[in-house]
Amino acid sequence: MQATINDLDYNHARQLKAIESAVTDEELLLEYRRTGDREVFAQLVYRYERELYNYLRRYLGNAEMAEDVFQGTFMQVHLKCDQFQPDRRFRPWLYSIATNQAIDARRRNKRHTMLSLDTPRDQEHEEVGDLVNMLESSEQGPSNGCLDAERREIIRKTLEQLPESMFAVVNLVYYQGMKYREAAEVLDIPVGTVKSRVHAAIARLGEVWDTLHVD
Repeated sequence: MQATINDLDYNHARQLKAIESAVTDEELLLEYRRTGDREVFAQLVYRYERELYNYLRRYLGNAEMAEDVFQGTFMQVHLKCDQFQPDRRFRPWLYSIATNQAIDARRRNKRHTMLSLDTPRDQEHEEVGDLVNMLESSEQGPSNGCLDAERREIIRKTLEQLPESMFAVVNLVYYQGMKYREAAEVLDIPVGTVKSRVHAAIARLGEVWDTLHVD
């Protein structure tokens, strides 16, 4: 038992070290590439463990798949660290790998569960989030519970059926709270393309709202 406690204390200390360290993500990756030090790599994993897992959990709607893709993402970081350009930022590069891994996982899994529609994080562009929240809102009363449940199910199916390119943008901008330029860097597309896909998603959801809205 004592050994287990010591292991926990050691892991906790490493997490604190990763959080408090003044070394940048980019410097950590380049140091790992140079030395192969597993402790350096572990610091990168700890820095993004919760954030990236939550992103993948929302994207995939399945905890087991998210865990597998998380592990696969950092395996790719390990395998591709020699390809990382020193003038790039690590976070968009990491999210680019994770998003591609998640897209592949979704394609392999035809029976994936839809992502949960949680309250979005604060972000620069909230159009999609505002519309989703509006679509989900309901005037609660004793007679409209079934209607509200039906609306939610239709909204979930609508989001699930978005094209993969549009679905990825909605997840990055709305759920992950990235700015347009950050999402563009992750997906390696122009900022204008991100905006157009967001607006297309708004239009698609707006059609659902027009269908479901009751004056």
